[in-house]
Amino acid sequence: MSDENKDLGDEAKDALDNAKKKAENLGGKAKDAADKGKEEAKDLGDKAGEAFDNAQEKVSDFSDDAKEKVSDFADKAEEAAKDFKEEVKETFDPNNPDSGKTVAIIAHITFIGTIIALVMNNGNKTELGSYYVRQTIGIWLIALVLTWIPIVGCFAFIICLVLIVMSVVNAANEKMVPTPILGDYFQDWFKSL
Repeated sequence: MSDENKDLGDEAKDALDNAKKKAENLGGKAKDAADKGKEEAKDLGDKAGEAFDNAQEKVSDFSDDAKEKVSDFADKAEEAAKDFKEEVKETFDPNNPDSGKTVAIIAHITFIGTIIALVMNNGNKTELGSYYVRQTIGIWLIALVLTWIPIVGCFAFIICLVLIVMSVVNAANEKMVPTPILGDYFQDWFKSL
């Protein structure tokens, strides 16, 4: 039994030595794998850092471009607003010959247009603008009164529409032609406008 024990002991020792060698090999492989993992993690970290730096650079470029475009847009909008303001001043300047023409034409655009023209004309009166504000107020009032009369109202509305068209044509040509029949009366009745 002692030989058997000795053989068993040798086998156990060999098995233990093999296990130690395998453990050392596995430990070495584990260390190599850990080192390799650390290197890959470091490489990934470096790549992530580069990607982040690139993204920051792109964001900065985009931000600069956006700021420049917004600034250009704001400058153009400011310039357009100044141009519009100058055009409005020119259009409604009492010394501008087209100012009265504008008011005269606006006066013919429904009764609301007449009210708007009246307000515009009060700001800076022109002879042409005042003349056509009085004419259109008269025409609209006649239309309003006559449309309440049955049957006559339909014809009165059509006649008033024709009078408005004739009046706007004369206003566009800057001619102060009174509305047929009642035009001179409109000028007297509404002379305070």
